[in-house]
Amino acid sequence: MNVVCLDMEGVLYPEIWIAFSEESGIPELKRTTRDEPDYDKLMKWRIGLLKERGLKLRDVQNTIAKIHPLPGAKEFLDELRTITQVIIVSDTFSQFAEPLMRQLDWPAIFCNELVIDDEGYISDIRMRCDHTKLATVRALQSIGYDTIAAGDSYNDLEMIEASKAGFLFRTTDQIRKDYPQYHAFTEYDEFLDAIKAAL
Repeated sequence: MNVVCLDMEGVLYPEIWIAFSEESGIPELKRTTRDEPDYDKLMKWRIGLLKERGLKLRDVQNTIAKIHPLPGAKEFLDELRTITQVIIVSDTFSQFAEPLMRQLDWPAIFCNELVIDDEGYISDIRMRCDHTKLATVRALQSIGYDTIAAGDSYNDLEMIEASKAGFLFRTTDQIRKDYPQYHAFTEYDEFLDAIKAAL
């Protein structure tokens, strides 16, 4: 029995923080897990910068409301879900993910939560567990599933490495260079064919 574990941002959607960087005019917020492998460090830095600039959760959510799936992503996911189980495994947060999942007809997503203070600022993050993506694939394997994992960033590598098959999708040149053992794709049709072959 197989289950495919897909990252969300960069694979199915544009990066939320890059979109918010462009809308807010804060270029520093373009920094993502493609650039910073330490997710906790990255999020603490983002939270501090938002507070410093007076930006609240609703400001980020207003940008998210304008984000749409990458061209071809919904069709790719729809077809994949007809042939195997799929779970989106993301380090994003439930307060960000809800409108995005609606656009994809509510696939399963495992993600985290933001802590919001009384003024509406993001004050902290509440991760499901340590190494959330790796923990997810190991838990699925412990109940009898073989996992196939794919993502684009440093924080996806643990679940890719732990799975029976793993792929990179629209990743950076540096990650592709550092991890040549994983097939890297840029188009959904080739990506779908590789997943089908791994099932």
